Amino acid sequence: MKNNIKVERAIHNITQAKLAEIIGVSRQTINAMELNKYVPSTVLALKISEIFKKPVNEIFFLEDGD
Repeated sequence: MKNNIKVERAIHNITQAKLAEIIGVSRQTINAMELNKYVPSTVLALKISEIFKKPVNEIFFLEDGD
């Protein structure tokens, strides 16, 4: 699964640290998600989609083979 969290953060001018603070995780967790090394829980994915005001599947998407 891939995501465009980094792009959305740039559009909304939100740092990794600020996003982490808003959703209650560490900055390292945000970094791991952006590098596709960590797949977020459904709750985290929904929180992120609410912050960016987009459906979850516009932020997180499957790759071929997922």
